[in-house]
Amino acid sequence: MSDLLFIESLDLEGRGVAHKDGKVVFVEGALPGERVRAQTVRSKDSYDKARMTELVQRSSQRAEPPCPNFGNCGGCAMQHLEPAAQVAVKQRVLEDSLAHIGKVRPRQVLPALHGPYWGYRYRARFSTRFVPKKGGVLVGFREKNGRYVVDMTECRVLPPKVSALLGPLRTCLAGLSRPDRLPQIELAMGDQMTALTLRHMEPLTAEDIARLRTFAQEHDISWWLQPKGPETVHPLERDDADKLAYALPEFDLRMPFRPTDFTQVNHPINRSLISRALSLLDVQPHHRVADLFCGLGNFSLPLARRAAQVVGIEGSATLTQRAGEAALVHGLQDKAHFTTLNLFEVDVKWLRDLGHFDRMLIDPPRDGAMAVATALTQLAPEERPERLVYVSCSPGTLARDAGILVNEGGYTLESAGVVNMFPHTAHVESIAVFTR
Repeated sequence: MSDLLFIESLDLEGRGVAHKDGKVVFVEGALPGERVRAQTVRSKDSYDKARMTELVQRSSQRAEPPCPNFGNCGGCAMQHLEPAAQVAVKQRVLEDSLAHIGKVRPRQVLPALHGPYWGYRYRARFSTRFVPKKGGVLVGFREKNGRYVVDMTECRVLPPKVSALLGPLRTCLAGLSRPDRLPQIELAMGDQMTALTLRHMEPLTAEDIARLRTFAQEHDISWWLQPKGPETVHPLERDDADKLAYALPEFDLRMPFRPTDFTQVNHPINRSLISRALSLLDVQPHHRVADLFCGLGNFSLPLARRAAQVVGIEGSATLTQRAGEAALVHGLQDKAHFTTLNLFEVDVKWLRDLGHFDRMLIDPPRDGAMAVATALTQLAPEERPERLVYVSCSPGTLARDAGILVNEGGYTLESAGVVNMFPHTAHVESIAVFTR
């Protein structure tokens, strides 16, 4: 039996949220403002999950998904919603998180950072499965709420060159000696090279290597191989080792990286994000700046173009080494210095021993920067950086840390806004500015 429901909002997985008899109902595929008939498919004590059986009243912001895999593929959750409306949903998620978790509100909402809606995904992890009943090897994303691989031959969020590779990849892998022992392929694209890292759980034969080489030549890609853990990743062709990089033209920088290094998925948005972050930091030539969770130096080296000194700190020795090498290549070794440290375990003594910073940029992973935020609140007011910019990939942990900085540290949340790093997904990237 179907129930008539009014959809009030979207959740973080892109599902419509309604209420029935005081109970929350999540409806797959429904949008805010719509009236739908839906049938319950799973019932819990505190919520129900339902599937839409009839669209009674359609939202003006509903869009026709251009991807044939949408609805089955777990890669996207919001293709049925106009892109501008997707951003509005994410902005609401950010503001609600700040208000409810951190008990703070920004003085100003920043305009959202927009970029390309399609063909933006320069990094991806594809599952591969040998499925004889479907003609051989499948290459793609997992099904939504499932463990099976989508039978896909195109993907609209991938760059067209990579989307066009999905079919040929299936044929190539099916011809290897053990197609049943190839669990995944990771994509990493630079400005001039496309790298595919093949995880293989059995040694490759000479015939396998020859087949991969032929594929690489025909499709202008670089194969990297991973026989065991991430530390075993290496290029099939030795000459490809240092060719993967992305450019930051505004700062005259070229950032080399390896396929296993963390880089942003969306290169155009990354360039815009760096420009906005530096503008919001208001860095002056005499400033000393800290870049925490600095990674490859994605923000550190642009900062070093403008500040007197930049100290980059990161938990991965591999990434800080890469950042230091890039600083040397660009002649910034006297202005940018990098240290490896677990930033989830720092305290106020460590922070005080680093000396005073005029500005600080924080760009943590999903776990956030609670230890750093707590240490900042324990400094004397005059010891704290005057201005902080916090780049976040999790509105929940940003809100938690904002609550610490504002409610315990005396900082003011000047502004916050979303960054549309992952269009058509429920992922919320954001940026916030704090002043003392």
